[in-house]
Parts: sequence; structure tokens; C-alpha cells
Amino acid sequence: MKRETQRLSRIRNIGIAAHIDAGKTTVTERILYYTGKTYKMGEVHEGTATMDYLRQEQERGITITSAVTTSYWNEHEIQIIDTPGHVDFTIEVERSLRVLDGMVEVFSGVEGVEPQSETVWHQADKYRVPRLAFINKLDRLGADFFRVVEMMADKLGTNPIPLQIPLGIEDGFYGVVDLITMKGIVWDEESLGATFHDVSLPHEAEEVAREYREKLLEKLSLLDDDFMERYLEGDTIDEAFVHATIRKGTIALKCVPVVCGSALRNKGIQPLLDAIVNYLPSPLEVPPVEGINPATEMAEHREARVDEDLCALAFKVVMEEGRKLVYIRVYSGKLAVGEEIYNVNLGKKEKVSRIYRIHANHKDRIEEARVGAIVGVVGLKETSTGHTLVRTKPIVLEPIGMYQPVISIAVEPRRNVDQEKLLQVLQRITEEDPTFVVKTDEDSYQTVISGMGELHLDVISRRIKEEFGIDLHVGKPQVVYKETIDHAASVEHVFEKVINNITYKGSVALALSPNKRGEGIAIIPRILETEPEFPFVAPIEEGIREAGQIGAIKGFPLTDVRVEILKASFNNPDFARLTLKMAAYDGFKKACQDAGPVLLVPIMSLTVTVPNEFLGEIIADLHSRKCQIVNISAKDRITEIQAHAPLTKMFGYSTDIRSLSQGRGSFTMYFSHYDRVENE
Repeated sequence: MKRETQRLSRIRNIGIAAHIDAGKTTVTERILYYTGKTYKMGEVHEGTATMDYLRQEQERGITITSAVTTSYWNEHEIQIIDTPGHVDFTIEVERSLRVLDGMVEVFSGVEGVEPQSETVWHQADKYRVPRLAFINKLDRLGADFFRVVEMMADKLGTNPIPLQIPLGIEDGFYGVVDLITMKGIVWDEESLGATFHDVSLPHEAEEVAREYREKLLEKLSLLDDDFMERYLEGDTIDEAFVHATIRKGTIALKCVPVVCGSALRNKGIQPLLDAIVNYLPSPLEVPPVEGINPATEMAEHREARVDEDLCALAFKVVMEEGRKLVYIRVYSGKLAVGEEIYNVNLGKKEKVSRIYRIHANHKDRIEEARVGAIVGVVGLKETSTGHTLVRTKPIVLEPIGMYQPVISIAVEPRRNVDQEKLLQVLQRITEEDPTFVVKTDEDSYQTVISGMGELHLDVISRRIKEEFGIDLHVGKPQVVYKETIDHAASVEHVFEKVINNITYKGSVALALSPNKRGEGIAIIPRILETEPEFPFVAPIEEGIREAGQIGAIKGFPLTDVRVEILKASFNNPDFARLTLKMAAYDGFKKACQDAGPVLLVPIMSLTVTVPNEFLGEIIADLHSRKCQIVNISAKDRITEIQAHAPLTKMFGYSTDIRSLSQGRGSFTMYFSHYDRVENE
């Protein structure tokens, strides 16, 4: 058991997140190179980065799927999840934050804290993930380390603690000053930064270094009483105590250690690795994972121990060579090849056929995965993102908050022969990506795909073409309306059909009235009160539901209608099913026309997060879009606005919010309900 605790204390499950183009993938590449995982450095701008293994990522230079990789440093195992930096892929970021114990946020030394960095930072706050910051690109024109540290305090409302300051800046950047040891660190160009050495402090850096070391000790004294005592009494504070205090403050989310460098110029990566090992938590130092026992509906938790029952969360699904690979995080217990495990969400048993330790694009087979591991599993045929896996004691970990798709486009293959193949490919993508939805429009027989935004659907369309060789016609973005009625109406309708000179009749009397919003179509068979034995209620209901699929205004499905079946009669029991169904179908359509049909618009639940200085412009814009503001709550320098927004007014909102808030506002939007909007 002691050995197991020791093993766990040496694991770091971390994510690397940043704004698009802050150099995050380059940082990951360097980490893999210096920890011996890759023998040749990949460069993002050359399209050879190891983590960006989808072809489109190599073309676009942005990270789309979060790849997971294991590497080793100073006898510690570091499992890195590389997350996307584009807002359309926020679901991936949320998903990885859910399974991380710590995070490295990369900031560009030139741009500083950018909008997506703010979004990811607030998401990490939600999951209470300890963080450290790496200020990158200090060799670039316009880089300013101290300005970025100030921006972190101002824009993120956090407590940044610089542990290093740069030696030189822009073209002249050649190393860093370690404020704990008060020595300079310089990297060797010939070995591509693999070797580095300590140097005594250059004269020009001494004064600034002393000032920032004093600030460091001052900030640490506010985090720990013992530290404050020693600091105020002027005692010598040893390095180990400084490290321990930083670690304690970081894990308690009271501070964010800041290190710096230039990943592209191979500077600053080894001290970053030291900081990951020294300050970010092991699986033992984060609170036990919590969930709900489905039987008792009470909260329970699982300790990070190998002798505890298995508890694992599936956080990503990828289809590879026709096989389903499920990425899981093991929170407690262990998992072995050949074992049967229980999927709590589905209430089914699944068999583990293989377990892989994952490097960005290749896999090593292992026999078992123990607590703290992040691995890929083959054999879980029905497990999907967000499902909890156990051995005997069921628990449902909070499902990863799924975002509803908000935009739809019609797609069809350019060649008819590809239709079948396209449907199979789309089915496969929906298994991998829970925010991607596929439907077939029954009227136009078009295939409609829905996703998180235009870039999301664009990436999927390109992937269908490049990975699967299907050329697509892509339509314009669409909104799906529904229809309902404004007032009550009743109808008595007779359907007649002459077959072989015999007239078959069916007659149905219906009363329609508006139902409450969100209640759908409710059918009440009043006829059973007067004729309890009446045998043909089912075909009448069938006729009403079929007629409800096509509304009276634009043919959108009807909803929120209450239908009472008052009377029904027929003249031939053999044909009664058909004649009554048709009488109900036609009668319902006629009654809808008489009941004042109206159009319903999808109303989205909108959450806008914006710095306080832009609040006025954002609220004025929401009012102009006919949004109904539900709540406004201020948190430090940020305000969160919750509103109900008609989807028809929200196209292009991501561009508008960026221009209104200088790129600093962010929003999430998912479907809430259908309702009437004036002038629609």
C-alpha cells in the first residue's frame, strides 16, 4: 500500500490550455522532446507537430482534438492533455478540465491575456483546477513579461506570483532569473536547449531581481502563517520551505506561480517541468471524486486508492480503424484486460478487451490501469462521453456539461452513390462528438447536421471530404421553427371511401385548445367516458399525431395543442382503422386552420460573460435582439448576464460580441424552449 501511495504521489495529470496561437502546442512538443518522448522536434508552423495529428490541424495550425500523452520527468509521470484553443471547441476544453488535476495556462508575452484565455480560466475556476502560468514568446517584438503579469491580476482577478523574470527581452532574450535561488539560467543553443547552466546574476538584472524576490516572499507570507513569522523576523528561509509554501498555495487555489520562456527558441521548458512536478497536485492531493448513488440518490465519494471499487469516467470517444477507443480517467480502484465492468449510465456490463497508454498518435498496450491513470480502452461498445464505469458499487459522476448544438446546415453528397457511406460516416462522428447532431428532414429527405458554430461544422465537412473522400454540397444555416394554435376550435369530420361500389365511412369529432408551453401534443380520449369499450382509439390518435407533423403555416411540426376525442363512428368494422385514422387526420388539420395557427421560435438560454466596462453596450445589443434578460450577476471585474434569446436574432452573435467587447466577451448558448416572438 505504501508503494502504491508513493506511485500516486509521483503522478501529475495536467492539461495545457491557451488562447489560439499563444504557442501551446509548441510548448507541449518541447516537453515531449526534453522528457525523451520524441527524438525530433515538431514545429507547428512546419505542420509536423506530434500532438496535432489530424490532417486539418496540421494545415490550419490549430489544435482541434485533445490528444493525451504520457511523459516522465525527475521520476514523475506526467500525463498531458493538449486542449484546443478555439472557442467553437470549448466542449473539448470542458471535457479535459473534468479529468485533470492541474493545468498550465500558456500566455503570449506579446498579446497577454486574450479572450479565450479568459474563457478557459473561468471554466477552470468552475472545476476548481489548480493552475500555473507560462509566459511564452518573450523573444518576439513587443513582448513584455511584467505587463502580462499585471493583466493576469486585472483581467482574471487572480494572484500571480512570478518565480522567474526574463534576462533580456525581444531579440535580446537569452535566459531567466530564478527568484528562489537568485541565479540566472541560460540555455545552450547547440543542443537545441537540451542543456542549460546556472550563471551568476548579471549586474543589470540585480536590482529588478531583488525587488521581485522581495515581492515573492511578501506574497508567500500572506499564504502561510509560519512563513509570515519567519519573514517578519528576518530569518533565513530555505528553498524547500519556499517550494512547500508555493505548492500549498497553488493547490488551495490561492496563487498562480508564473514562469517564462520562449518555446520556439527552446528556452524555459525544463524549469516549467520542474514547476509542474513541484507545485501541481498529484491524484492524492485533490478532493475525492464525488457523484450520486443512483439507488439512494445521495452524494457519495471515492477515495484515490487502489483497494477502493473501480470508478472511472469516459471523457472522449474516438473511432480508429473501425474500432471504438474510449479515453477514460481512473479515479479509484483498477481496471484489467479481460474484465467485465458496469456502465452505470446505461445499466449494462461491458468487457475490456485492450488497454492502451496513449502517446499523441501511437499506443502502447498495457495489462492494467490503476488509480490516477488516463488510458484508452477498446471493447466498450456502448460507452459514450460522460459515462461512469464501476465494478460493483454504482455511482454517477456529474456528467460533463454538454452544450446543445445551435446551428444547422443541410448536406448532401455530390454523387448519389455516396449517400449510404455519408450516413455511416456521420453516425461515426456523432459517436465521437456529443455536440454534433444528425437528422433526416422527412419532407425534403435532406440530411441536416447541427453543431456548436460555423467553424465546428466547417471542420466536420472538411473532415468528411479528406478522411472519407466524400464531396459535399453544403446548404445555408437554418433555424427549425414549430407551430401551435392561438385559440380553441372544434370539428366533426367524415371520411368516405368507395371500394367496389361500397361506401366505407368514418366520422370523428375533435375539440382543440392551446396547451401550456413545452407540454407538446396531449390527446384525451373523452369518448371512453361514454363508450368504455370503444376499440379504435389508437388509430384516431395515430391520425392526429401524423397530422401534427405538418403545420398549417409553413409545414413545421405542431406542438402545445390539447386534443379531446369527443365522438367517433364507423359503418364497417373491417375498414374502421383506416377510415377513423383518415377522418382524424383531415379533421385535425381543418381544426388547426380554424384555431389561428401561429409560429414558434426556438428560444435559447444565453449566458454572456463580459468585463464590467462593456456591460452597457452588451445589454443594449441584447435588447435590440428581443432578448429577455433573466439575471445579471457581478463577479469581481466580470459580469455574467443570463437571458432568453430568440435564435433567429442570434446569427452572427459571436462576431458582434467580439467587436462590442474588444474580443473579451464570451457566451454559451443552448436550446431552452419554443415560444412566440412578435413580428416573426
